Amino acid sequence: MQFFLDAFRWLLDPANYVAGSQSPLPIQDRIGEHLFYTVVSVMIAAVIALPLGFYIGHTGRGRQFVIGFTGAMRALPTLGLLMALFVIVGATVPFTQAAFVASIIALVILAVPSILAGAYAGIESVDKNTVDAGRASGMTELQVLIRVEIPLSLPLIIGGIRASAMQVIATAVIASYISLGGLGTIISSGIGLNDNERILGGAILVTVLALVIDWIFALVQRLTRRRGSSDTRRQKTHVRDRSLGPVTVAATTADEGENNVRSK
Repeated sequence: MQFFLDAFRWLLDPANYVAGSQSPLPIQDRIGEHLFYTVVSVMIAAVIALPLGFYIGHTGRGRQFVIGFTGAMRALPTLGLLMALFVIVGATVPFTQAAFVASIIALVILAVPSILAGAYAGIESVDKNTVDAGRASGMTELQVLIRVEIPLSLPLIIGGIRASAMQVIATAVIASYISLGGLGTIISSGIGLNDNERILGGAILVTVLALVIDWIFALVQRLTRRRGSSDTRRQKTHVRDRSLGPVTVAATTADEGENNVRSK
């Protein structure tokens, strides 16, 4: 118990938040760096994985690729990947930039599988009757994807991004071994100094950061689920086609098992 009290005492010490403190302090700077690495990595991974996941989920092509790819990527040894990329990138870019570039590449590689799986599973989970109703109303395949499938699959898509963010937050800690900043530097410096208070304090910071980000994503998922889907009430999706004009597609519940399309 005293061990945890000492760690919290270290976290509450105002000296650890003063600008100009000895590296790796101040703490708020390390938190900002960690968030920056997470946001950049997840955004790049989303740009790569979301279009591919939408395509596979909409067309049904490449299902086996998604299963095999996500499984193989999740089995990659994180530290080995970081070290290998650091050596490769270090041979082509200045050493001061090698840690950042190698870490971002590694974090993107680790973030892609969860986002890809979430996008694919989300699009595929949309009720086929609803999709067929959209096509029957005169919507093109792109319109069906953008106006029907993506809005209804938002909870699963956000769930994939949520999982990738948790993966990146955890992996960015390990990246301190190749001189990347962030909260990992607090833990690694504590190991070097044999400072147990700093080690546990850094671990608590990483845990709290992960829990806060996870809570934010969970809240967004809940909001999109309330807006995008309902199991107990009828939903109406208003779509517009250039040639047919306004069309109202009434999607009934799964228990009713039918969709009614009414043109105004």
